[in-house]
Amino acid sequence: MPHPSTGNAGRPHDVDRPRLCVASELGHDIDGAWWPRTDKMTSELPRLVAAMTSLLGDVTSINVNWPPLQRPPDFNWGGWQHKRQHVMTLHGLHECANLLIIPYETHNALAVMLLRRAANLPVSATDHSKPAFSTAGAILLAAQRQSAAPDN
Repeated sequence: MPHPSTGNAGRPHDVDRPRLCVASELGHDIDGAWWPRTDKMTSELPRLVAAMTSLLGDVTSINVNWPPLQRPPDFNWGGWQHKRQHVMTLHGLHECANLLIIPYETHNALAVMLLRRAANLPVSATDHSKPAFSTAGAILLAAQRQSAAPDN
């Protein structure tokens, strides 16, 4: 069963919910994606952990694949292909999940497409011809390759 938690920005109470989609089956190079609302991810991390606890059990550790001063790639412009995709791994008592981090300033259409594709959720056939679909696929493929690389 899919675990989409993208929320609607138009409803005030949804601001507290993480913009998150996670696949129904975990254990892949990328199991889903998280789209923070600001560049201060640490302020949103408790809500992410709370949401993931129901899927993973109590979260015991969080690992990231980027150094603290490395800015995330900018998916809105070219050049992201040559940068490390940010992936966060959450280890729980029962499961583990690898989440692609979508930079907060990513345009809505692309971010929503990344959320859906990273969690392997269905995408309307009419959206397959849109630039966001192909860009999301390329970003996801880059993240999967980086996560599967032996140096990670």
